[in-house]
Amino acid sequence: MILSEHITPNAISCKESASSKKKALEKLSHYLALAQSELNESLVFDKLLERERLGSTGLGEGVAIPHCRMAEAKRAMVAMITLDHGVDFDSRDAKPVDILFALVVPEDCNETHLKILAAAAEMFSDPAFCAEMRACSNSQTLYEMLISWQPKSLSA
Repeated sequence: MILSEHITPNAISCKESASSKKKALEKLSHYLALAQSELNESLVFDKLLERERLGSTGLGEGVAIPHCRMAEAKRAMVAMITLDHGVDFDSRDAKPVDILFALVVPEDCNETHLKILAAAAEMFSDPAFCAEMRACSNSQTLYEMLISWQPKSLSA
């Protein structure tokens, strides 16, 4: 899974400010709608929030992967933000989240959805890579880090 197929530079932002989980989801919704004109920011937010009600997408170690399916989505799209200060995300480890990687996919894209989630989970399981993302203060550099990342299974 090559993440660059699903990410655009205008859907990436560093050191955003958010006071809560909802505010962080609002920011992600904005970037997802910006990256895919068919998406309505408010509907994206509602879908991400609906998914969070099923259970937190906080992975732990300060990372969350909010995701949803939408009929309006024409293709899988990713947005990512880092926060200047972590927010409570109801993660299992109770640590505040400061890296958020959001995904919206068309309703019928099960395999793509699972592949992107798996790639993201692998990427965020690398503490050194997460530390680099947290240290990054430039959205373009963060974007370049994301598109150049390769799963270990492909780089071995």
